[in-house]
Amino acid sequence: MKVSDILRVKGNTLYTASPEDSLAQAIETMAEKDMGSLVVMSHGDLVGMLTFREVIKCLVKNKQVIGATSVQSAMDSTPLTCTMETDLDDVRRMMLEHHARYLPVLDKKMLMGVISFYDVAKAVVESQDFENKMLKAYIRDWPDEERPAA
Repeated sequence: MKVSDILRVKGNTLYTASPEDSLAQAIETMAEKDMGSLVVMSHGDLVGMLTFREVIKCLVKNKQVIGATSVQSAMDSTPLTCTMETDLDDVRRMMLEHHARYLPVLDKKMLMGVISFYDVAKAVVESQDFENKMLKAYIRDWPDEERPAA
């Protein structure tokens, strides 16, 4: 299974922020849309990722005050990314090794979507469920062995 398969099922709604946006505004968007991340874009290019992890780190650093903090000062400016052709097993390894919950999906420099750890887990469970159903159907329809003539 490829990343493109996950995005096809998930849909293509994306929420973004710009580096100049206020962090408070970005947090409000994340809360309203029930999103754990925002892709940070500047002039059509991916320049960072803002997740609740970065928000919490920023709050701790600033003694729980957001004030006039910008998205740029809180975002991860070197997010882990993948492509539409990245295999799901590779995505799982990448996410686990780097403790990444969200991966922007790029086609060259164009943002195609974001996949989350939840999306990956859901795809794995659905794939396993399908495989289990197929195996059970195969076992149920197992042909009788022909007995040799006596």
